[in-house]
Amino acid sequence: MNKVILIGRLTRDPELKFTAGSGIAVATFTLAVDRNYTNQSGQREADFIPIVCWRKLAETVANNLSKGRLVAVSGSIQTRKYTAQDGTNRYITEVIADSVQFLDRAKDGGSTQRSDISEQVMEDTGFFPVPDGNDEIPF
Repeated sequence: MNKVILIGRLTRDPELKFTAGSGIAVATFTLAVDRNYTNQSGQREADFIPIVCWRKLAETVANNLSKGRLVAVSGSIQTRKYTAQDGTNRYITEVIADSVQFLDRAKDGGSTQRSDISEQVMEDTGFFPVPDGNDEIPF
C-alpha cells in the first residue's frame, strides 16, 4: 500500500501549468511539514515535500491556495527519473495528491471555497472531508 497523509504549510504559491498536447492541468507546490521532535536547541525542524496535483484538483489548489496556508494532503509517494540539462540522470521523490483539505482561512478573510474541494475529495476518495469544527456539538 502506498498512502501518505501530510499536514503542513505551503512554502510558495502553487504553480499551475498545462501539459503539452492534451492540456491537462498540473499544479505543484512545496509543503513544509514539522517533525515530531525538536533539535538540540529546542526548535522543531521541518521537511519540505514537493506536492503534485492533477486536473480539477490542480485548478482548485492554484485558484484558492497561497504561501503560508495550512493544508492536509492525502496521496501517494512517487519517484521519477529525468535527464538534467547537463545530461545526468536525476531522481525526484514527490507526493501525488489525491485530495487537499484547506485547514485555515485565507488571509483576506474570504471563504476557502470548501465545497469545491469537498466535492473533489468525495469524488477521489469516497469520503467526505472532516468538518472545520464551527458547528456546535449536539450533546
